[in-house]
Amino acid sequence: MAGVILKDVCKIFDGGVRAVDNFTLDIQDREFVVLVGPSGCGKSTTLRMVAGLEEISSGTITIGDKVVNDVPPKDRDIAMVFQSYALYPHMSVYENMAFALKLRKIPKTAIEEKVKHAAKVLMIEHLLERKPKALSGGQRQRVALGRAIVRDPKCFLFDEPLSNLDAKLRVEMRAEIKQLHMGLNATTMYVTHDQEEAMTLGDRVVVMKDGLIQQSGGALEIYQRPVNRFVAGFLGSPPMNFLSGKIIDEGGALWFDEGSGKLPVPPSAKSGLAAYAGKPLVLGVRPEALCDAQHARFSTEAGLDFRVMLVQPLGDKMDVTLATDAHPRVVAHLDAFSGVQAGQTLRMFFDLSRVHFFEPGDEGKRIATGAN
Repeated sequence: MAGVILKDVCKIFDGGVRAVDNFTLDIQDREFVVLVGPSGCGKSTTLRMVAGLEEISSGTITIGDKVVNDVPPKDRDIAMVFQSYALYPHMSVYENMAFALKLRKIPKTAIEEKVKHAAKVLMIEHLLERKPKALSGGQRQRVALGRAIVRDPKCFLFDEPLSNLDAKLRVEMRAEIKQLHMGLNATTMYVTHDQEEAMTLGDRVVVMKDGLIQQSGGALEIYQRPVNRFVAGFLGSPPMNFLSGKIIDEGGALWFDEGSGKLPVPPSAKSGLAAYAGKPLVLGVRPEALCDAQHARFSTEAGLDFRVMLVQPLGDKMDVTLATDAHPRVVAHLDAFSGVQAGQTLRMFFDLSRVHFFEPGDEGKRIATGAN
C-alpha cells in the first residue's frame, strides 16, 4: 500500500470551466478518505485524475513515492470500483475477477488462490460460475469489489459504488465496505454525494463545493464544528436549521433577535459575539438540539414560539416541521410519543451549548465562540 498526495491540482475543461481548483490533500498510507459534496462539485473528477482517466491541468499527483502525472492508468497500480459495476456480461464471476490478473500473466495457481480468497471474504464463493445477468445488484457490486481486491493495489478508488442499490442494501454494503477496509488496511479514496455514507465510512471526510475543499477532518469534528454555513447545512439529516437575525445589546446583555422572538446569547459566547452587536448574523441549530417543554433535556430559558406545520413519524422519533413569522421552515427531531400535532402552537427550547453563529451568506464563516 501507499499514500496519495495531491498538490495544487486543477482541472480546467474546454471553455474555461474550472472543475477542480487548487486541490491539495495528503492521504496517509492505509487511510480511508471520503470526498463528499453536491453533484458537480468536482469530487469524481478528482478521483478520475488520481486514476489517470482524466488529465490534470496543473499540479502534481503522487502515489507512494512516484509522481504519476504522466503515468498511464494501467501502470499506476490502483484499482477502481465504479457506480455501474462494469462487469463483462459474457464472463463468469470467476473470469471477471481473474481477468486483470491474466492480463498481467500471473500464474494460474496464484490467480485461483487470489480469486477464491477474495470470494470468501465477500461471501460470493457460491457465485463463481454464474454470469452477471444471474446476479442481484448487491452481488454484482461484490464481484466488482472482488475484482479490485485480487489486484492487491497500492490504492483503492471508489466512485459512488452504492448509488444503484436500494436503501436497505446500501446500508448493508456500506457496513461491508467498512469491514473490508478494516481487514485489508488499504489506502482508499471514496467518492459519494451521500453525507450519511461519508460520515459512517471515512477516517477523514473532505467536503467539496465548486471544485474547492471547504473542510477536511473527522466526521464528528466537521459535524460539531463546521467551518462555514455550507458545510453545516450539507452534513446532517435533517440538515441544520438556519435563522437569520441580528445581535442586540440590552444593557450589556446580548440577545439574538430572530425577527419574531429573542434568544439569550450564552455567557461563554459573549466575548466572541460582542463585536457583532447591531449586525446581521445567522444562527444555526441542528434538529436534535431543539426540544419541547414536555421532553426538555436542557435549560428552558432559551425558547421561541412556533407553529407546527408537519409531523413525520420515524418509529420512536419524528421530524416536526415548525414555523415562525420570520422563518417558515425549522425542523426539530422529537420523541414520537410527545403528542405533537400539526396546527399546534408550541414553545421550543434551544440547547445553547450547541448553537452556532455564522456570518451572512451561503458560505458565511462560523464565528468562533466559547460555546462551541
